[in-house]
Amino acid sequence: MLALLAALGACSPRHLIIQGVANELASQGNAVEDDLVLAREASAFYLKLSESLLADNPGNLKLAEAVSAGFTQYAFAFVASDAERVEAKDAKAAQKLRERAARMYLRAQRHGMAALEASTAGFAQALTQTDAKQWPRLKDEQIGVAYWTSASWGGYISLSKDSPDTVADLPLAVRLATLAYGANPGHGEGALASLMGTFEAARPGGSVRQATTYFDQAIALGAGKNAGAFVAKAEGIALPAHDRPAFEVLLRQAITASKSKRDLSNEVMRERAQWLLDEADDLF
Repeated sequence: MLALLAALGACSPRHLIIQGVANELASQGNAVEDDLVLAREASAFYLKLSESLLADNPGNLKLAEAVSAGFTQYAFAFVASDAERVEAKDAKAAQKLRERAARMYLRAQRHGMAALEASTAGFAQALTQTDAKQWPRLKDEQIGVAYWTSASWGGYISLSKDSPDTVADLPLAVRLATLAYGANPGHGEGALASLMGTFEAARPGGSVRQATTYFDQAIALGAGKNAGAFVAKAEGIALPAHDRPAFEVLLRQAITASKSKRDLSNEVMRERAQWLLDEADDLF
């Protein structure tokens, strides 16, 4: 008994230290940063450290949310976007970048699903049920993880169109986002509503009217300061409709929005909006 107590006493400080560092890293994931070069250079270390701590703290939902968000944002901002930019000059390099982005999206999705499963046993299985009454119910503390899990899932599917099994999971990604939206439609100051709009515009049989409603809600929830909502509406509604005037207006609104709220997400979307404007002649 004395030996057991001594062992527990030795483990306790380590656990508290790890838990403290994990919580600090989780909060750092939401820190304001508008320097994309600095963010890109710091991301690799931050993600690897956070991921290793998450392995020791699988029940830490805040850390799981930060890790899933980090890999998703890195894949989108620094890998998939690079693939689009080099596509015209080097198709092979672009393909390698897309494959890397897909792996990162999948990594984010797996971390998110593991955390949801750890906090609610049987979550993954319940999500696949055809009867809506058997679908899992999200707790408030799970909504952020569910948002990033569904977002990364959608990103992975979008880059895996040659894999029927992967594409077949789209309804599950949409279902998870829908469950989060039902629990808190205003999550992320419109980020979740914007994701719902993207899913609605992309899914087979989706309603353009409903997607537009989601995007407009996202813009309103962000008080016009969420650049991503304007970009998402431009790409999800105006571009498929071949409405270049609306496309350009939305992208300019995104650039304006990014100036009113300086953070990493808005800076990423400002750059994307400007790039899309520059590519407009090729897109229409």
